[in-house]
Amino acid sequence: MPNPLAAPALATLLALPAASAPPKPSPALAPLNAAYPDLERLYIDLHQSPELSLHEEKTSAKIADRLRALGYEVTDHVGGFGVVGVMRNGKGPTVLLRADMDALPIEERTGLPYASKVTAKDASGATVPVMHACGHDIHMTSLVGAATLLAKAKSRWKGTVVLVGQPAEELGGGASRMLKDRFMERFPKPDYAISLHDDARLPAGEVGFTPGYMWANVDSVDITVYGRGGHGARPEGTVDPIVIAARIVTALQTIVARENSPFDPAVVTVGSIHGGTKHNIIPDEVKMQLTVRSYEPAVRKKLLAAIERVAKAEAAAGAAPREPLVVVDADGGDAVYNDPALTRRVAGAIAAVLGASNVREMPRVMAGEDFGEWGVAAKCPSTDLWLGATPPAKLAAVGGDATKVPGIHSSEFAPDREPTIKTGAAALTLAALEVLGK
Repeated sequence: MPNPLAAPALATLLALPAASAPPKPSPALAPLNAAYPDLERLYIDLHQSPELSLHEEKTSAKIADRLRALGYEVTDHVGGFGVVGVMRNGKGPTVLLRADMDALPIEERTGLPYASKVTAKDASGATVPVMHACGHDIHMTSLVGAATLLAKAKSRWKGTVVLVGQPAEELGGGASRMLKDRFMERFPKPDYAISLHDDARLPAGEVGFTPGYMWANVDSVDITVYGRGGHGARPEGTVDPIVIAARIVTALQTIVARENSPFDPAVVTVGSIHGGTKHNIIPDEVKMQLTVRSYEPAVRKKLLAAIERVAKAEAAAGAAPREPLVVVDADGGDAVYNDPALTRRVAGAIAAVLGASNVREMPRVMAGEDFGEWGVAAKCPSTDLWLGATPPAKLAAVGGDATKVPGIHSSEFAPDREPTIKTGAAALTLAALEVLGK
């Protein structure tokens, strides 16, 4: 059954409760087509003017202005550039809808007429290109779309809607910054938290859901290996930290392969290794950067302990003059766990309107997100949905192999904007209506 908001998508049927029933139009979505031109203008503006993490000043102001114009009580500068919009509509549940706002230091190569040409200073002071390569512009536009539809449909729901424009998701600390700014004391505490994330694996017009773990724990580990430098032609008078680091890289691979259960997904990747300045000089130290991914807390703890043990053991075996320094980034993100009951409930509500063939269960990923912190802080069920973004014809042309189309964090990532935005706004609206009072 085609999505009434989008072009026909690849055929994928999910056995949801509404799978055998024909889609039923939702009166709450009726204003969407009329609202779309304004949403498209917002999207293009956001896409052309991206801002890096912790610098979302103009972006947050645009979202705040839109929500105020729709009648929401708006508070800005929450935990930095966070924006919160609240609409109260009688007694009933409180639902939090969240969108992230920051962009990435990537040069856009989509060839779009509205491609970003923005540059900015990064944390190191270097000038870098900036692009919404993760689709946060889609997320924000979908949130404003849902805010518009919910404001126009107040006769159809009871309760409180809390809209969150969150900064610094890409750094992994945006949610915690807003929460530390007394979010739960200053604003209505949510009974449910819902978000979405665009995805190149799905054609535009489709929505995905993942009960249980969806995003992984993310830990960044820095290792400094110490040696005793000297002339490359006289290695006997040195302790070579490059050789020790090489042994560490090799030994780290056995943690996942031999110490971790194959039923508990885990990743240990050495992303960078730097040491030395010249062919014939043995350096005094080597620096390594690792990314570590897991789902279960016990696995996470075990991986980090094993990394430190391996690094120290290999340094001792290589007669290093001192133990290596192993530092775990304190801003590492926690895994996102989607409440299974809530996830299937809102997926069923979306499928009832968009058609069951446009809603499918998706596998979890080892990438990271900090959305889960909202549900944990509020002690409420939460779920993050997938939003298809790739033009259906592009996916069909490669036999549905999403590895052959540009994905998020790619310089060529270009969502199919109209069906993606419309489906995103519809999905958030339908999910909110499902959990709000009737």
